Amino acid sequence: MDENQSGPAPRSLNEDELLKLLGGQQFGVLATVKRSGHPAMSNVLYRWDPAERIIRVSTTADRLKARQVGNNPRVALHVHGPDVWSFAVAEGDAEVSDAAEELLAFAGDQPDAAAFLEQQARERRVIIKIKVSRLYGTALDLP
Repeated sequence: MDENQSGPAPRSLNEDELLKLLGGQQFGVLATVKRSGHPAMSNVLYRWDPAERIIRVSTTADRLKARQVGNNPRVALHVHGPDVWSFAVAEGDAEVSDAAEELLAFAGDQPDAAAFLEQQARERRVIIKIKVSRLYGTALDLP
């Protein structure tokens, strides 16, 4: 593209658009904070609870992202939109939990909850629970 040509500028997404984008995806990039202060990013599968404004990410207790959340709860989740220029970011404080209700909230209905929870315990599964305090993102409306 020629530097002198100008196209449409990205626009900020409104709250409804952000919520729709966040709820319409299940994969994102989780940014945690390393001890050095640098960001660490991981591709993750997530679940969005719009009523509680909570994002849940399943991982194992020994994964770096779980340990980093324990050291610094400030995180962000980046979610791609329908094109490379569209995205949403959810920021908030996170905690790591192995509570049965959190594991079940992530997984949804299980035919045998007890067996499911036993498997989760064997795998040392935990949930990174993010309380979303800020949402932002943009879109580029191309003709």
